[in-house]
Amino acid sequence: MKELDKTPIWVTLIYANVHTRKVALIIVISCAIFALYCVPWVQFSNSAVVSKLFLIHDWSWVAMMIPMTIWYWVGLKWVDNNAGWES
Repeated sequence: MKELDKTPIWVTLIYANVHTRKVALIIVISCAIFALYCVPWVQFSNSAVVSKLFLIHDWSWVAMMIPMTIWYWVGLKWVDNNAGWES
């Protein structure tokens, strides 16, 4: 990301060392996938396979991952709208 004069601190914090939109999009997608993984699927199923694959049993991780995913997405949109990606 190019450092612009009007770049807010919340955008600089998340994309300071990310130089291309492709890498930023990979970060947003991986955050969204991890947020889906963090849902306590064990509470909704009695399957032994589900309890082996999904080790999270409470809502604390998903409660943290959803705002982080939104933060990364909104930051991506801000940089897109202000032409902040290096070519």
